[in-house]
Amino acid sequence: MRIAVASGKGGTGKTTVATNLAWVAASEGQSVGYVDCDVEEPNGALFLKPLIRRTEPVCVSVPQVEANECNGCGLCSQICQYSAIVMMNGKVLTFAELCHECGGCWLVCPTGAVTESLRQIGNVEEGQVGSIHFVQGLLNIGEATSPPVIRHAKQMAPTVDLLIIDSPPGTSCPTIESVCDADYVLLVTEPTPFGLNDLKLAVDMVRAIQLPFGVVVNRAGGGDHATEDYCAAQGIDILASIPDDRRIAEAYSRGEMICDEIPDCGALFLELLDRLGRMTAV
Repeated sequence: MRIAVASGKGGTGKTTVATNLAWVAASEGQSVGYVDCDVEEPNGALFLKPLIRRTEPVCVSVPQVEANECNGCGLCSQICQYSAIVMMNGKVLTFAELCHECGGCWLVCPTGAVTESLRQIGNVEEGQVGSIHFVQGLLNIGEATSPPVIRHAKQMAPTVDLLIIDSPPGTSCPTIESVCDADYVLLVTEPTPFGLNDLKLAVDMVRAIQLPFGVVVNRAGGGDHATEDYCAAQGIDILASIPDDRRIAEAYSRGEMICDEIPDCGALFLELLDRLGRMTAV
């Protein structure tokens, strides 16, 4: 079972849900993998506290130009849709940070002046915490393209009973790359106007890529029922509601697992795990 935990915006409690779900599943004897695909700001390790045993670099293919062999035809510049390689005053300039590694530029070069080279954009770390197999991607500061790091992190995921994919927030390419092959997507939201607006965007995303999904409402109980009304009108299952409880905020601030610190939350995540099992078995 591959469960992707996503959200339309940051700060909704996505990592809280992902880490605690992995923790209770492991406590129930399941083999569990946790993959932190929020590679620009991974923080699952702050709560799970794994022992990192292996680090692998993540590299992408970018063009390298041998000026002496270039005839100035400009075909490489014409094929690039991202301006990663351009012709200017008869010279070829490359901007590696913009490259999407399609390889078109070195394929069309008639003289072989453009060749493939590798550039490191991040790392993937692998470790263990108890029976949880831990993987996280780390994008280098200043890099603009995170999907290659996300793909590499997912490739290092183990074969387990339950794989939790902690996705980056939003609805753009990094999120889609994270959730695209999940069996089920958990959308974490909060009962606020901003939370509801971004939940609607996330719902549109998972429906567009035709993935089954449900909602977890975090910090529930504030009196705003617009999120529940929207889900009811759209036929969306709310699988869990995490209360707006000061004890949860305090445990979170200490980097502790709320399912261990607060018994009610432990029972809540066990029920969520059970409901996910039933949903994915259908």
